[in-house]
Amino acid sequence: MSAIDRSVLRERIEDRREELVDLLSELIARESVTGNEKPAQEVVVSRLESHGLEVDTWEPDADDLRDHPGFFETSSYAEYGYDDRPNVAATCDGAGNGRSLTLSGHVDVVPVDEDEWRYDPWDATVEDGRLYGRGSNDMLGGVATILVAFEALDDLDVELAGDLTIQTTIEEEDGGPGGVLSALERGYRPDAAIITEPSGLPDIGMASGGVMYFRVRVPGKSAHAAQGYAGVNAIGKATTLYRALDELDQERKSRISYEPAVRQNPKLDGHETNLNVGSIDGGDWPSTVPSEAVLEGRIGWPPGETREEVRAEIEAAVRDVAEDDEWLSDHPPALEWFGWNAAPHELDTDAEIVRLARENAETVTGEETTFGGGAAGNDERFYNRYYDIPCPSVGPRGDNIHGADEYVEIDSLVETAQTLALTAVDWCGTVE
Repeated sequence: MSAIDRSVLRERIEDRREELVDLLSELIARESVTGNEKPAQEVVVSRLESHGLEVDTWEPDADDLRDHPGFFETSSYAEYGYDDRPNVAATCDGAGNGRSLTLSGHVDVVPVDEDEWRYDPWDATVEDGRLYGRGSNDMLGGVATILVAFEALDDLDVELAGDLTIQTTIEEEDGGPGGVLSALERGYRPDAAIITEPSGLPDIGMASGGVMYFRVRVPGKSAHAAQGYAGVNAIGKATTLYRALDELDQERKSRISYEPAVRQNPKLDGHETNLNVGSIDGGDWPSTVPSEAVLEGRIGWPPGETREEVRAEIEAAVRDVAEDDEWLSDHPPALEWFGWNAAPHELDTDAEIVRLARENAETVTGEETTFGGGAAGNDERFYNRYYDIPCPSVGPRGDNIHGADEYVEIDSLVETAQTLALTAVDWCGTVE
């Protein structure tokens, strides 16, 4: 495109600002908490079909994915299965021999505690340039920018030389194998991809962290509390394990650092890895010595360690406690891994798709890009780690992700859509 054409494209997206806000509000109102993604996907399908695209919708098949090294059974799959949880993809065929690009985002959001919110989490509120609502930033805002970017290209009759695929997926908040991994295995393997996770444009995401869940079942021996000498309190034994895991967390923090995570969030300095015991359950009656306690936890870490190395450290910590305890040495705790089982990834920031996205992000915002990431798991790993498809995160600015009063900056939604459209033009090429 000529310079004047690029300006027209940016202006067309700016003109769609209110439509972008309305679309995001509609997506939020669908309450697409992980496991209930279909209502939001229906919005996406309707938008794509209105532009004459042939839309592919499918429900993932866990059995088809099970042997893939990136697959694991998510907690939402265990609870809901994959029935009635569709992924969506539609491809605008290129008119030449250009490179293909996928713009991808997840439509599932995390639950809310409405008592913590000042705003209605499911009825978007616009205030002082921000749009408040669950998923506004993570990442229904990014999904809305993908649709508006494509629609602006279509409205202007821009003929891309390469294929452009618009894709929305499920269960990213629970690990994503039924979403992006399923799409890749279905054949949606472009030359490059962009996922609109909220990177904080002009900043771009280039890494994700490893994430695993674990469960420790701690045995005790039940007895009437009045004869407590005859029992072994499993909760007490579990607290010993908790302290050991907390000590491991502090030791890991002292030796593990990852600059991109700190660049993205300076408060992560010294906290690039986190071992968190998130729940404990034990006992069923105040007058009974509990016979079992169950700890569940999450370990997150930046690129630099394998899943096997991280598992070995936690297993050693549990084993050491058991060996030093008279009861647990004969009745060892049972450690199991469940749910999230994601390896970290790191993307070469010299990759051409990253360079193009950076140039456009800086032009659109007038600010300098910082590359960050590595503190949390995300879908980009499937492209980068398993298929050698370069995929950065390019998404809007906002705050309170997963928390109360989550919001996205409306200006950054417009800027993200502009960046996506311009990058698609540069990567795919155009036909005169």
